[in-house]
Amino acid sequence: MNTKDSAENLRVPMLTGDVFISEGLISEDQLQLAEAKQMELGGQDPIARVLVSMGLISERDRVRCLGKVWGIPFLDLQGFDVPKDIVQLVSPQVAKRFKAIPIQLQDTKLSVAMVNPLDIFIIDELRLTTGFEIEPYIAVEEDIQAVLNTTYLSDSTVSNQLEGVMRDFDADVKLESHKEEEELSEAELRELGEDAPVIRLANLIVTQAITDKASDIHLEPGKTGLRVRYRVDGVMVDVMELPKKIVAPLVSRFKIMSEMDIAEKRAPQDNRISATIGGKEFDFRVSTLPLVHGEKIVMRVLDKGGISVGLNKLGFLPHNQSIIEDMCQRSYGIILVTGPTGSGKSTTLYSILNQVSTGTQNIITIEDPVEYELPGINQCQVNKRAGMTFAAGLRAMLRQDPDVIMVGEMRDNETATIAMEAALTGHLVLSTLHTNDAPSAPTRLIDMEVEPFLISSSLVCVLAQRLMRVICPSCKESYAAPRESLIRYGLPVDDVVGAQTGGELTLFKGAGCDKCRGMGYKGRTGVHELMVLSDEIRDVILHRSPAHILRQLAQKNGMKTLQEDGLAKVLAGTTTVDEVLRVLYS
Repeated sequence: MNTKDSAENLRVPMLTGDVFISEGLISEDQLQLAEAKQMELGGQDPIARVLVSMGLISERDRVRCLGKVWGIPFLDLQGFDVPKDIVQLVSPQVAKRFKAIPIQLQDTKLSVAMVNPLDIFIIDELRLTTGFEIEPYIAVEEDIQAVLNTTYLSDSTVSNQLEGVMRDFDADVKLESHKEEEELSEAELRELGEDAPVIRLANLIVTQAITDKASDIHLEPGKTGLRVRYRVDGVMVDVMELPKKIVAPLVSRFKIMSEMDIAEKRAPQDNRISATIGGKEFDFRVSTLPLVHGEKIVMRVLDKGGISVGLNKLGFLPHNQSIIEDMCQRSYGIILVTGPTGSGKSTTLYSILNQVSTGTQNIITIEDPVEYELPGINQCQVNKRAGMTFAAGLRAMLRQDPDVIMVGEMRDNETATIAMEAALTGHLVLSTLHTNDAPSAPTRLIDMEVEPFLISSSLVCVLAQRLMRVICPSCKESYAAPRESLIRYGLPVDDVVGAQTGGELTLFKGAGCDKCRGMGYKGRTGVHELMVLSDEIRDVILHRSPAHILRQLAQKNGMKTLQEDGLAKVLAGTTTVDEVLRVLYS
């Protein structure tokens, strides 16, 4: 059985919403909302998956409860060290095909963490290939995939693959050494880009980026060669150095894949690639930029099925999550999410949309581009050539009887003004803005020549956010730090509710291990600053007061600053002092 839900198709008894109520994960009202959304989606999706998509339970909760119903023990693979001698009992090919990881051997019984623990065909095959009796455990598919990636695709494996590709390149690719890249004709570039070793190298760079969960791939030509780097958890990581002779063929290959003009080397270009890799759909936004020593290529990796949607998955502290959930219940007004590029604003907007999507509302978005498709939501994309700008799209959306509108970004006065007028006429509007903190948002809108009375009347809250790396759970360790050292760094220790007392504080860091590639961090979480507009704040906006006045009033009304939120996560052992300083104080 090869389908993703083969285990659930065999289940006895069924996993119902009542199980999650009995576990204290959801309420009766939340189950009714999920059942309504299930009907809206056609009634084909299991209720458990609907609950996950709505952010009411986590995938880990779903799998754990599934195991409880089936009578199969659940294994949390996060932070679980799989012995190397046990892993070798199952070949990489079999482990990846069945999504199964051997975890323990006792006498003649091999314990195996599986996605489909009821699939008797998989269990029989594992019994035959290993010679042991199989004791199945159920685990989260994403965790199993992560263990598979770290266990069976090590740096040495990548190095071996790269060495083989370069050996084939030297043997097969005929590149006249006397010709400079600028002298190569379009036909020669196309021929180079379609040679088998070049295709293999391009595929290796892309698949390794996906394995490492990189958000961006950078190909940077220099005087002596080509440097390949990935952005992993917001930080640039060197991956490989390639010789100068590979630049023209590899750049041509990615241009062919993204349907760019391979003969144009002096002007920037951009396009996108859609591909299915490992059974998952990915989009790559490809951009070229002419440099002194060749064209630089950057590819933004968009996992169309991998977005973590749900307010409970974004790292909100309980105080802020409660407020933002209340804001989502409003029937009109504007919710703004602010922050620099790459701070997770789109994910937060999608999570808010998921929160308000109950199946009883008409929700429309206009985005540039549509990064992830959400079921039950009408999404349209900016197309400037066709005249479909944010402003034009927003005007058209207002004639489509919407309840909730999402505008990807407020870029100009026209878009912002239309959005605010829509909020005043009974629509809930979601959008983003580029500001450093929440109190700066109204000031930025005034700078865009939006009337202050529109801002004060329509804006209900502003959420500023950043992304910080999370300490790797596999190598996490505690240490003592003097309280004064944090105060000296400017961290507001005395202002954080629930902060530790005494002269020394117990903090945590990652020592570095194979699972985090020695970085000490694995994954990212949000750090937030949520400003709710009170009557006082509305009044000072009307009088065009500066951002520092808004900040004072917001803090007086209970707003936790980005620094306070970050420090709370340091004291909770989620991240480190260095990471807070890097993200918030740089």
